Amino acid sequence: MKPLQDFPLEARRAVRGVLCDIDDTLTTGGRLTAAAYGAMERLQQAGLLVIPVTGRPAGWCDHIARMWPVDAVVGENGAFYFRYDHATRRMLRRFVDDDATRAANRRRLAVIGKEIVAAVPGAAIASDQGYRESDLAIDFCEDVQPLPQSAIDKIVSLMQGHGLTAKASSIHVNCWFGAYDKLTMTKTLMRECFDTRLETARDTHVFVGDSPNDAPMFAYFPYAIGVANIRDFAGRLAHAPAYVTAQRGGAGFEEAADAILAAIGPREQP
Repeated sequence: MKPLQDFPLEARRAVRGVLCDIDDTLTTGGRLTAAAYGAMERLQQAGLLVIPVTGRPAGWCDHIARMWPVDAVVGENGAFYFRYDHATRRMLRRFVDDDATRAANRRRLAVIGKEIVAAVPGAAIASDQGYRESDLAIDFCEDVQPLPQSAIDKIVSLMQGHGLTAKASSIHVNCWFGAYDKLTMTKTLMRECFDTRLETARDTHVFVGDSPNDAPMFAYFPYAIGVANIRDFAGRLAHAPAYVTAQRGGAGFEEAADAILAAIGPREQP
């Protein structure tokens, strides 16, 4: 990973959209700071698309799509996208699976969740599970005492033993039925809502993230950025981002936003 200042100026000037993780990318110590929120708002005001791509649940994403300075949100690691049309006051919701499939999967995941919590001391069903539509989240450090890597690995192994796709973030291990991921749904969102094919526009869109479940995004976007805490996962990243900020969490996101906005300059400001 190169330092953020090595991100070429001409490439920064060409950026048309910023995609980002939420936990430990926008947030710092579990909280969304005013500075990070303000950075999202400044990016949007400069005419850039701003799209969180997160493992957080549908209930949260409904709020984010309505209330935050964003153009859409991809949630539950790619299970859906939500986009709120402020002019018509309508929420567009696009899921990978239909209602009946999601309901059946939730019943199966509830049983698996109980099994995992019983098998891994200290693990817990994530506190936001009740707001999820498509996946199961096991908490290993958000609202519980941090578990060792061996426990996280066991959670992943148990999930995979049930034929689930499992991805570890900085706070949860998430699992789901199916092969979708953050990148798959992001491509769908961009094509269906913004008439953009990322296959030919990946150079003009930046992804900012912090953990192993962001690896598909890091691999896809040539100008992907990791906030400094990405270094905590050294040796455990399937793909690393091209650049890394000097600061952690929300301060790192603000640093990335400022680098892009400084390159764009006043010509695109409203």
